[in-house]
Amino acid sequence: MFGIHDLWLFVLSGLLLNISPGPDTLYIVGRSSTHGARAGAVAALGIGSGALVHVCAASLGLSAILVASVIGFTVVKIIGAAYLVYVGILLIRSSGSARAAAGAYLTPPVGMRGVFLQGFFTNVLNPKVALFFLAFLPQFVSPDSPAKPLAFLALGVIFDLNGTLWNLFVAWSAARIGGRLTASRRLKAWFNRCVGAVFVGIGVRLALSHDR
Repeated sequence: MFGIHDLWLFVLSGLLLNISPGPDTLYIVGRSSTHGARAGAVAALGIGSGALVHVCAASLGLSAILVASVIGFTVVKIIGAAYLVYVGILLIRSSGSARAAAGAYLTPPVGMRGVFLQGFFTNVLNPKVALFFLAFLPQFVSPDSPAKPLAFLALGVIFDLNGTLWNLFVAWSAARIGGRLTASRRLKAWFNRCVGAVFVGIGVRLALSHDR
């Protein structure tokens, strides 16, 4: 269909990539462990929505234009890196606040809307995601496909759906484990600090990277 081939291999490869820990996983685990399964699920849906933007962009060729433009790619990279650092600082500061120390477990300081938007923009503002889809999706579409945009869109939606389902499982698992292992409010605060520090490090690394 649409010139797609080796769909089973695409699904398998996508699942292996999805279960590899990365910034998205860290963000979901951080939210689930400290604020519960609902916050983790909302974070997962935000990340999935952000990935869907890149899927649509790749299918329409906008990502290719972005990658071809040195200035455009650099601008998006810097904005994305700054946002990751911003999210990391928020996690570090919120974990050390008096409210966090009091154990605001069910009501995240940023609210569910904020949790969703942070996950969304963490993905949308990461040009590496655009590069990934441009490099990965064409491997499973025939060069002579008469409907390449539809093929890219279909593969991207499948990948995003599988990734979201996995992230929801991660959110549920992290909430259960976190509820047992992070009963101490101090431990929850330190966990948030660690996740925030990793986000800051990823943001700095992205800003300093020179590959396109």
